[in-house]
Amino acid sequence: MNFTSLKNSWRRTASLTVKETRQLMRDKSSIAMGLLLPLLLIFIFGYGISLDLTDAKVAVFNQSPGKVTNAIVEGFRGSSYITPFPVKSMKEAETLFDDGKVRGIVVFPQNFQADLMNQKAKIQIIVYGVDTTSANSLQNYVQQSVLISLNKLGMQNSTPIVMEQRLWYNAANSSTWYFVPGIIAIVLTLVGTFLTALVIAREWERGTMEMLFSTPVTTTEILLSKIIPYFLLGLGGFIITLEAALLVFKVPMEGSFFVILVSSILYLLTSLGIGLLISGGLKAQFLACQIALLVSFLPSVLLSGFVFDLRNVPDFIAVVAYALPPTYFIELLRGAFLSGDNWTVIWKDWVILFLYLTVFFYLTNKTLKKTLEKK
Repeated sequence: MNFTSLKNSWRRTASLTVKETRQLMRDKSSIAMGLLLPLLLIFIFGYGISLDLTDAKVAVFNQSPGKVTNAIVEGFRGSSYITPFPVKSMKEAETLFDDGKVRGIVVFPQNFQADLMNQKAKIQIIVYGVDTTSANSLQNYVQQSVLISLNKLGMQNSTPIVMEQRLWYNAANSSTWYFVPGIIAIVLTLVGTFLTALVIAREWERGTMEMLFSTPVTTTEILLSKIIPYFLLGLGGFIITLEAALLVFKVPMEGSFFVILVSSILYLLTSLGIGLLISGGLKAQFLACQIALLVSFLPSVLLSGFVFDLRNVPDFIAVVAYALPPTYFIELLRGAFLSGDNWTVIWKDWVILFLYLTVFFYLTNKTLKKTLEKK
């Protein structure tokens, strides 16, 4: 290649580069993906995602008040990792535990003082074992706090205390049991939101939506025709993941199948509503795909409690997380699989999911009606 040919090649390349740059500058969605998404992710990973425990609430059932037990409880209060909640009975502690208000229980038995004199004292530490990472961290924090308190009393070596550890709702201490229920939420998000976000937009791009408007169909009929196939597809994905969870990964089902099924149907319909709202409002498959990624798939993975315990994140991240439907669905699934049916939590989350799906389908219906009126 001579100098002239090379010069012409660079000139053509420069012209094409200028053209593509101008097109990129006109495409606000691509600029947002390139500039705002990295910023969003760095803030989520930097501030919103943490494996550290802070201010973990622990119920303390002290059946043998005394110098040592009181010093240990005061040691909890002085820790930035543990917040003790004194309770008067084990039943009260278990109620707080089941309602998610505390993450662990520390029990001093009635004969603690006498056993202390005989050098065979025991402290029972019960932690919420669904999230194995947080459970192990909490056990370590409690143990270290007890040891520090005993050291201050000069008793660490002369008066050994045995700390009995128990995991509730995940006796196998398996992280798989923690993650697998959340995978069901990811599958339903993919089918419900990510795929349906392209449905109506595809009709607009192909020009078939105008033909559909010319037929004697109602808005409700259009929505149902878009919903039913993906709803059935989503149920198929739900059944596959549920069977895999039970048969392959051996995740226990402590609650009822009815709760899991109703929760999945409510969430799937909610996801369908989000996807159709995105698709009907944007009318472009590429843009709809980008928005669906930003508002559904990424939040369902990063901010729903799927991977990270939401009680470990800053308040402003928790506010965003609890504004997302997947958060409530994953809470329902983990409860139904690992801890049993807590109907106080179940009814609350069911109502929230039902309100979400009602709002999304109402907005989708209004969006299509406006489009029909314009046509």
